[in-house]
Amino acid sequence: MMFLHPETDAGNLLKGVTKMIIDNVRIYQPSGEEKPEELYAVEFEGEYIKAVYPSPYQGEGPVIDGESRVLAPGFNDSHMHLLRYGLLVKELDLREADSFKEMKEMIQKHYGVLEEGQWIFGKGFNDAGFEDLERPLTAKDLNDIQVNAYIYLIHEDGHECVISENALDLLKEEKEFSRIPESFKERDTSGQMNGRFKDTAVHFINHRFWGRDKEEAKNAIKAALPRLSSYGITSVHTDDRSFIGSFARLYEAYTDLEQEGNLPIDVQLHHYVFHKDDITEFVEKETMRTGDGTASVTVGAVKLFLDGTQRLHTASMRNPYPDEPSKSGPLIYNQKEVNEMVRYAAQNQMQVAMHAIGDRAVEQAVTALEQEEACTKDLRHRLIHAQTLAPDLIERISASHAYVETQPSFLLGEWDKKEKWVPEELVPFSDPYKSMKKAGIPLTLSSDLPIGSINPMVTVGTAVTRQDLEDQPEGGWMPGEKLTVDESFYGMGHAPAYLEFKEYRKGKVSPGYQADFVLLDQHPLESPPGRLKDIKVTETWHKGIQTYAESE
Repeated sequence: MMFLHPETDAGNLLKGVTKMIIDNVRIYQPSGEEKPEELYAVEFEGEYIKAVYPSPYQGEGPVIDGESRVLAPGFNDSHMHLLRYGLLVKELDLREADSFKEMKEMIQKHYGVLEEGQWIFGKGFNDAGFEDLERPLTAKDLNDIQVNAYIYLIHEDGHECVISENALDLLKEEKEFSRIPESFKERDTSGQMNGRFKDTAVHFINHRFWGRDKEEAKNAIKAALPRLSSYGITSVHTDDRSFIGSFARLYEAYTDLEQEGNLPIDVQLHHYVFHKDDITEFVEKETMRTGDGTASVTVGAVKLFLDGTQRLHTASMRNPYPDEPSKSGPLIYNQKEVNEMVRYAAQNQMQVAMHAIGDRAVEQAVTALEQEEACTKDLRHRLIHAQTLAPDLIERISASHAYVETQPSFLLGEWDKKEKWVPEELVPFSDPYKSMKKAGIPLTLSSDLPIGSINPMVTVGTAVTRQDLEDQPEGGWMPGEKLTVDESFYGMGHAPAYLEFKEYRKGKVSPGYQADFVLLDQHPLESPPGRLKDIKVTETWHKGIQTYAESE
């Protein structure tokens, strides 16, 4: 037996070694038969787990001492924007700006000379917190940066942007922009667009104005990957097309990284579309369909936005917003259009993922998924967010066999605002995780990175406690909707594997499954619920290769 010290770089030491054993570990996985107090040895060969034995391991082969740490399946984040997150790491990040003055200084420092005709991009501003501004930024304000520049700044939550007057002139020339609902375009008192846009309009502008070339995308993704590995993330489903413009270029960027040995995760790539023509173009140009691709990069779902966000009162509700009774939020498409897009995608073997936050948008999505031609059970279509429901919608989602992607970390900053956005009688059906589980609806937990927390343990902890990072409110918000630890880990591991049609090879510590796992410093079932968020990943392994090890 060859023993290796756990603090060494096992990936480098074991080049050329296909068999590996991690001994002296406790195993935790949802519904697993392993006993928390018992120690095990996990053997894997190449990319897959071969066997699980009682510890100490008695056979031959290279062995690493797991030091009685907890080995669990790697995390699979089923909803994020990885390229956008990488761009935040690589490009101008305005999240720390507390004033308009400070933001201007950050832009000047980043770009140096600001010239006429220059493109200026920035991400992450939050003008609601600016000390020297009492209203939202508009195009006229950006003249203070450079009056003749093309400026495009994205809000920290990704659902709002402001562009300069020069950029606004370009946008007015885009005929397709007329198809974006007026509710997503702000206008001044004279009826002119003021440079401020929301939700789908933002995605349109991303797609038209902010496409990167392949090398820029690769560099941004590479900048983000070590952070994902440090939190134990071994698989992601990501919507990146808006930030690169072309699905083909996006796929090539990821597969290049894979071929170069620089992709320590599995990736499913969604294809965001604005209307049926986009789906038709994809079907006619691309031969791949959902699940097709390489060993680590596969085609995901066709993604549709059916509504906006509750903060902006653009999530489509069946009732008016309590704090804005004149608003109930627009639907981006009519029912016939959604039905047709879902049917067409399904006929061409494409899974569909629909962003639907308000209950009216959820109802529209479910109506489309109830069509026999949608093949919802077979294709495993998914609803994203579904933050406001009702008993009738829970029943219909369950009967449709659709999956629901939830983002528990949103509750960290929203639990105390729900009563402003949702009628009193529907507040108990906001983010109703337990009710959906009881109804048999398959749930995944995810981050919506960079909007939600990158840390899966924060996501898990929030789902279990329904409290923010200050442990508020006491007892948890709508405590009847708490998930168990097992349910939460399942939602960040095995459940997303079903959406990839890989439930028999990902998401478990079991023979035949990918050797994707983490070592944790505590056993989740032994941690107080409020401290789940503090559990740390000490090592991450993807397909039998160590991708992260905590430094001393």
